[in-house]
Amino acid sequence: MKLFLKGLIRGTLPFAVMLSMYAWNNFQGRAADAKVFLFYGLMALFLGLASIIYELKQWSFRKQVIVHYLTMLVTVFPFLLLSGYHKTNSFGAIFHVFLLFNKVGVMLFVTTAIISKIRNSLIRLN
Repeated sequence: MKLFLKGLIRGTLPFAVMLSMYAWNNFQGRAADAKVFLFYGLMALFLGLASIIYELKQWSFRKQVIVHYLTMLVTVFPFLLLSGYHKTNSFGAIFHVFLLFNKVGVMLFVTTAIISKIRNSLIRLN
């Protein structure tokens, strides 16, 4: 339960910021711009919630990666399609969004892995 609350906090904070940006844009009469903030906020919420997967020490790293990827696939990917930010008028367009989803996922994964290694190295030095 403690771990879930940690993930909820990680996701709720950016979601609250995006939700306020959504509300502000709606208030200003820019509903088309506002919608993007709502979808990005929902994606941030699920990213924060799913981040705790890597803190489950009883799971192997491989299992953590697979479960995280599948979680993102059933939460974030549909929001990308529904956001209206990407074309979804054909299978090819949806497949392009899928490829983009995976490309960004790999870049974020590699970046966070490098940062984590550096952080762990600095902690060991102290």
